[in-house]
Formats: sequence, structure tokens, C-alpha cells
Amino acid sequence: MDSSKLSRPRVPAFDRLVGAFAARWPRLMQRLGDWETSAVHDEIAAQRIVSPVYVCGLARAGSTVLLELLAAAPEFTTHRYSDFPLLWTPYWWNWLHARLPLPSAQPQQRAHHDRIAVTVDSPEAFEEVLWMHFFAGRHDPRVDQVLSAQSENAAFAAFYTIHIRKLLAVRGKQRYLAKGNYNLTRIGYLRRLFPDARFVIAVREPLAHVASLVKQDRLFSAWAKDDPAVARHLARCGHFEFGPHKSAVNVGDAEQARAIQACFDTNQSVQAYARQWAASYGWLMRTLANDAELASACRLVDYGRLCVEPQVELEKIYAHAGVEVSLSARLSQQHATRLALPDYYQPGFSTSESGLIVRETTEVWRQVCAWITVL
Repeated sequence: MDSSKLSRPRVPAFDRLVGAFAARWPRLMQRLGDWETSAVHDEIAAQRIVSPVYVCGLARAGSTVLLELLAAAPEFTTHRYSDFPLLWTPYWWNWLHARLPLPSAQPQQRAHHDRIAVTVDSPEAFEEVLWMHFFAGRHDPRVDQVLSAQSENAAFAAFYTIHIRKLLAVRGKQRYLAKGNYNLTRIGYLRRLFPDARFVIAVREPLAHVASLVKQDRLFSAWAKDDPAVARHLARCGHFEFGPHKSAVNVGDAEQARAIQACFDTNQSVQAYARQWAASYGWLMRTLANDAELASACRLVDYGRLCVEPQVELEKIYAHAGVEVSLSARLSQQHATRLALPDYYQPGFSTSESGLIVRETTEVWRQVCAWITVL
């Protein structure tokens, strides 16, 4: 797809200016969040976190669609586009935002040009800002990104749980829903924080998945070259999956991560993404095979199967997330028509590139398919 024919995403002045301030002074933002907690203590005193749901998996596996479909259940709340960059004070900002005389926004296709239309009230992934602040080197390929049940960070755990309680309280909701691609390597840690958490993990057939990642990388790299604000915004939000700052995810194998990053740095994106796919989902398969309790909290969702059999798959997803049965059936029927395999671009890989992807990913894809089959 020719990026020159697509409109470049525009970073709003508010997001650009306030986002830059928040990124430069994260400790001040944390302190503001703590002040907010003290001020709204009574309002959140009775709020509890019950069965949160986490949507994760590599970018471009269908995680945004899954987030939107789950967010349709009225019990859930999640971060919205309007929450950024004032993410640190969710109670005050949401209270104010709900009372501002803002014009109703018309849905517009998001920057990815992937058929998904959004408004400022649409659900989005923003909690990565908090993870980056409390965990050093979250996107450094030299740092092991896996957070297990044995990982410790008391300051993050305290701030994060209160942050969720404030968001639930100000929105008047019962359950928290989050999308975070990088939360894939944190499922063990999150389950320790919230033993009743459920995980919906997006996966996608490797050829189609790598094609989508390469497409987005070309788009955002070209746009960032024309407007550096695009790259800065991606980095502030915690998006390093594509674009000029893309980085490998280290799943506990430093040599593997270095090799993937080297491919990124030398413009071998097809090989980099194929290796990252195999590394990430290979790690997941090993982790679930060795932890039956964690495995029971996870549901892997094949994007291709979801698009081909949407109603059947949606009912299973809602059931895993703990949505009431009759509501699950109604939502599945209502939203099934939204889902279809992408027909607006073709992978365009050469024979050698396709062969490379197959060699790198076949064994792990076989394991993933076998796991999904028994669900």
C-alpha cells in the first residue's frame, strides 16, 4: 500500500504538548495521581477489582477488535482515547471530561487505515504508560521483558490497583478491561495481582500477521519521517511494535532478542517480524504447558477463525470473559457482522520471503493450532 496516498495521522496539539510534559515529568504525574487518590478516598473506598479481563498478543493479531467487542458488554470499562495524556489522574479527568460541553465526535478511521473507526470515547490501550514508568527498560531488547508470578514491584502494584479502582468508580462500572500487546509477557504477574483475571490472547496465521505488521511499519515509518511528532507520540504511548523506534521483545533469550533487533536495524523487517512471532508465541506455548492454572485463565483466539465463524467464536470469548450467557448470545449475534477477513491489501511477499516466514514460524504455529483445537 502506498503511504503517499493515505492521510498522515495528526497528533492533536493538546496531546502533543501535554503528552510531552507528562513524558518529561513522570514522577510529578505520579505524585498528581497520588494526590488524586487521597482526595477521592471516600469515593473509591468500596470499589473492588473483580475478574479483570486482559486482551493481549502481538500487535496486528486482532487485539483492537477483541477489545471493542468485549467493551460492548456493559459491565466493562477500559481506557479511552480521551484518557491520554491525562492518564495519571483518571478520576479527576473523567469527571471533568464528562461535564465539558464537547461536540459529539463522528467516527473516523484510525491512523492504521484498517477499517476500524474510532471516536474519543473508543476503547484504546494506554496503560503501557504506567508500565514504562515503574519498570525500567520495558522496551529495551537487552532487558528480559517477562514478568512472572515471582516478579516484585510494590510501588507499581499499589499505584496500578488504585488507578483501576478510580477508573471503575468514576465510570460507575463493575469490571476492568484492558488491551495491551506487551501484557502477553506479563500474564503470570497479572494473575498474581488478580487471581481471578482472565486473558484473551490474539493470534494470527504467520504469513498474514507478518504482512500486516510490515504494512503498518512502512506506513508509520514514512509518516514519522515527514512529521517527527508521529514517532514521539508512538513512543509516549508505549508503541514500539512498528515505526522508526520499533524494538524486539526479549522473552528471556537475550541472544534471540539481539538477532531480532539486528534485523530491524538493518531493514530486514520481514525476518524480524517472523522471528518475533515465533519467539513470542513459542514462549507462550512453553509457559502455558508448564502452568495449568494460568493456562485455564487464557483463551487463544485465532483471528482467521474469528472472521470465518464470528458468532460461534464470539460466544466462546464472551463465556471465557465471564459475560452472562443470555447477554453473550445477544452480543455475539449483534457484532458478528462486523468481522471479515481483510480484503483491502495483499501481502505481496516474494517467494523467498514467504519461505522465510514459513521456516521461522511453522513449528510454533503448529503448536498454537493444536492448543486452539482442544479449547
